[in-house]
Amino acid sequence: MQQPTSQGFWGPGFWAPAGWLDDLAAAGRLLTRLPFRLGSAEATAGRAGHPARCYPVVGVLVGVLAGLAYALAAWLALPPFAAALVALAAGMLATGALHEDGLADVADGFGGGRDRDRKLAIMRDSRIGSYGVLALILVLAARGGSLATLAAPGTVIAALVAAHAASRGGLAALMWALPPARSDGLAVATGRPGAADALAAAVLGALPALLLLELDVALAALAATALLQAGLALLARRQIGGVTGDVLGAAQQLGEAAVLLAACAGLAG
Repeated sequence: MQQPTSQGFWGPGFWAPAGWLDDLAAAGRLLTRLPFRLGSAEATAGRAGHPARCYPVVGVLVGVLAGLAYALAAWLALPPFAAALVALAAGMLATGALHEDGLADVADGFGGGRDRDRKLAIMRDSRIGSYGVLALILVLAARGGSLATLAAPGTVIAALVAAHAASRGGLAALMWALPPARSDGLAVATGRPGAADALAAAVLGALPALLLLELDVALAALAATALLQAGLALLARRQIGGVTGDVLGAAQQLGEAAVLLAACAGLAG
């Protein structure tokens, strides 16, 4: 398991291009079903960085794919809501609905478990309950409704790229700040990033929003994402004692919805 480096904040070799390429490939293989062939497939142990610092870069790619799907649907004269569904489907196909699955598991576990052990057991159960269904409906409705409201393909693409990047920009910070809630699982297998990884991911996650959205909209979107993910982190610490892969997936979903809703608010003036 990778441990945060102790040789300076950044650590030796933190900025090495080869390390970033390897971490991007590892992040892409972890978060998507896309054929990432870049970099090395070796374990992350001993690297100067952690793949989590590249999660926002993967988010940019997923956002572009979803945005292009929306633009294609709009070009085929589908109405905005139908095009929004196409964009959501494209994003879920790219990621294998990894984050949506995490959201549903967290909702079921936190909502239906009586104690920590029961909550973790429910989160590991492949079946979905009423809390998970409701969480998925609400978040998908917020995301799809936001895209349909934005309507214009260029605006939608910008919002999707910003949302997918920003929502993944805080995941490294959650992994750094909270201990793993389990002794096994995805959060343990990937190791804990260091503070430098968390900072790099946060900056990379914020940049697309700052570049593609109006400044006031971008700041509101980033603030909303940070507040929601911090609130979820505090809830996870209280409910299960730390972070799991499902918690990270839920954090991504909440962050994505927050950015898209903020973009809608900006469009409304």
